[in-house]
Parts: sequence; structure tokens; C-alpha cells
Amino acid sequence: MLKDKVIVITGGAGLIGQEFVKAVIEQNGIAIIADINKELGNNVKEKLFKELNTGNIDFIQLDTTSKNSLQECISYLDNKYGRIDALVNNAYPRNKNYGRHFFDVEYDDFVENLGMNLGGCIIPSQLFSLYFQKQGYGNIVNISSIYGVVAPKFEVYENTSMTTPVEYAIIKSGLTHLTKYMAKYFKGMNIKVNTLSPGGIFDNQPEQFLEKYKGECLNKGMLDKSDLKGTLVYLLSDMSKFVNGQNIVVDDGFII
Repeated sequence: MLKDKVIVITGGAGLIGQEFVKAVIEQNGIAIIADINKELGNNVKEKLFKELNTGNIDFIQLDTTSKNSLQECISYLDNKYGRIDALVNNAYPRNKNYGRHFFDVEYDDFVENLGMNLGGCIIPSQLFSLYFQKQGYGNIVNISSIYGVVAPKFEVYENTSMTTPVEYAIIKSGLTHLTKYMAKYFKGMNIKVNTLSPGGIFDNQPEQFLEKYKGECLNKGMLDKSDLKGTLVYLLSDMSKFVNGQNIVVDDGFII
């Protein structure tokens, strides 16, 4: 479904990013791991190269908040492949104070986290879309969250140290609306923009939390990272050619 498509995945060396890379390769696309962590990115590239026995994988160090870094990335890919088919805004940069409870969040941390994360989607979208415009087509998939759609269900975090950070909710809801803004702004440019909003992804969370979370779902509860692959492939493929400005939620019914 993605044969020979060159697809850039920011944060491609991360938990979900690696699954997205696998999804692209499994569909015969060319996956570009774009990550700020050079050592991790190269290690993931080598690991997946051996695991999937393919050469259709590349790594480039990328800072999503730096125009110079982004322009170097685009130039490198254009020179090497002669095309870029899609950008997946998956990176989630944050500072060391990220994740505090509401009353403990400092203004500077709040602004920095919104700037790095939401800003780290706007700037790549700007520069890649300029490339897409010249190319004559393009595709952007923004990775948001169920908490960009509904208010957090704080009750599932009771008796744990976990919470939904206020920055997260604002970043993800902003990203969901950014999708609609860009889709409308790019009218006539043949650039489509959509959002994929996952529910919770299993990452060895406390059992008590997992049970409460599952109680809000319809069947499975917490998703495996691989559960997002099919929807991503659909949005990147020609099967969703006229799906534009939409938000597809994958959450086993959590937000119902």
C-alpha cells in the first residue's frame, strides 16, 4: 500500500515511532527515522534493518524546532530520493519538569513545553508543505491523542502517581485543530492533512491503573503500540486520497 513512498517520521526512534517505521517498511515504503537523538536513531535503524531484513530505512538527525535542521533534512531527502511523500508529526519533545500536576506547573515550563511540542509540529509542517507545494502533492499525519478530543478521565489515575499533564491536553487539542486549519489553508495545493488520535498505549503502567482504564473501554483496554499501524497506513496510502482535515480516533471506545 505504500510501495516506494518516502515517509518521514519525526520521533521515529521512540516507542510509537518505531512501530510506525515498521508499518511503512512492511508496506514496501521507505521509512525515514527523523529523531534528535543520533545514537538512539542509528541503533534503532540497525535493529530494524536486521529484524525486518530490509534496506528501505534511513536515519537523519532532526531538531523539529530548528528551521536549519529541517531544511537540511528536506535537502538531504530530496537529493537522495528525489521525492518526499509524507510527513508524520510524531515527535514529543518536553523538558525535565514536564508532567507535573496542575498546581505545580510553572509558567516558564508551560510555555517551553508548548513551544517545543506544538511549535515542533508547526515548523516542520510549514517547511515540508512548501516542499510539497513545489512537488505538486504531499501528505501530513499529525499524531494527537484522545485527550485532544475529550477532557481527561482523572478518576483512572486515582491512587497512582500518574496524571494527564495540562500541557499534554492543550498541545494535543491544539494539534487536532491545527490539522483542520492546515487542511483548509492548503486548499487547491493537493496537500492533505489528517490526525490520528490514539488511546492509551501499554508501557508497563501500574496494574491498578490498567484495570480502571480498561473499565472505560469496550473490549481490550490499553492498546498495544502495534494497534495503530493499520490506521496510519490507511492515512498514508492512496486509499484515503480524499480523507482530508479529519481526526481518526483509535481507542477501543474509551471516549464514548
